[in-house]
Amino acid sequence: MEYKEKKKRLTKKIKIHSNRVRLIVHRTNHHIYSQVVDDAKGKTIVSFGSSEIDQKEKAGKTKTDIAKVVGENIALLALKKKIKEVVFDRSGYKYHGRVKALADAAREKGLEF
Repeated sequence: MEYKEKKKRLTKKIKIHSNRVRLIVHRTNHHIYSQVVDDAKGKTIVSFGSSEIDQKEKAGKTKTDIAKVVGENIALLALKKKIKEVVFDRSGYKYHGRVKALADAAREKGLEF
């Protein structure tokens, strides 16, 4: 129950204090997903997840390495849609490990948080 309350509290603050689009991260035991959402229109602009990566590319990589690939791809997709500035919504997850790797990779490819 604590996780859902934390996520709701963080998302509410982000929506109130920002008019930019959000880069949302969702993490499971096996995969990591990311999407860019425009709250004003209520639409998902782009999304990408580790389930979309080929098995050959995943072979021999850690979950953190795969999160970096997801971060790079979501940044490239967002930049193609001419989105450069986003607000990072970590969805209640701690900012370390896979979540941090995804954010750092997105920053390196040109997204501004």
